[in-house]
Amino acid sequence: MVKKKEDKAAKAEAANDAVGEKPKAADAGAKPVGTVVKAGDNVKVEYTGSFDDGRVFDSSEKHKKPLPFQAGAKQVIPGFDNAVIGMKLGEEKTIKIQPEEAYGMPRPELVQKVPKEQLPKEQEPKVGMILLIGLPNGHQVPAKITGVTDKEVTIDLNHPLAGKVLNFKLKVVGIN
Repeated sequence: MVKKKEDKAAKAEAANDAVGEKPKAADAGAKPVGTVVKAGDNVKVEYTGSFDDGRVFDSSEKHKKPLPFQAGAKQVIPGFDNAVIGMKLGEEKTIKIQPEEAYGMPRPELVQKVPKEQLPKEQEPKVGMILLIGLPNGHQVPAKITGVTDKEVTIDLNHPLAGKVLNFKLKVVGIN
């Protein structure tokens, strides 16, 4: 019996070789097309994020790979997470996410004035410039310069997409 299985596998491989195809290794635990995403599933999603005017702000194509995350685990913005739960493997859809389900509304307390002498001396600060601000925990956060005077610089620590309506084209390409 084992011999027959080996013969069938060899014939299938030979047939694939004849048409220039190689059998693909399946992901361990990969689900069949049509499987529905549930909270707790590890998924891979191809996406394109754009504004209402059509400008693209991010995409999985830009990163050259689908976005992997655990559905329902708060690893992505809530509107994105909620949209993926219930989608089927292979399904595509377009969604619109309001700021409250994305990066929130801009918070005024995150706009701060900093004495110029606290900034690096190597480069003159200019409106629109992005600085990386070091936090006590070792992380760095981007801060956009929104104002410059002789003595101080106004920086905005809000997420660049705060307050924005975001559109996403989604396709679930993996569920494990």
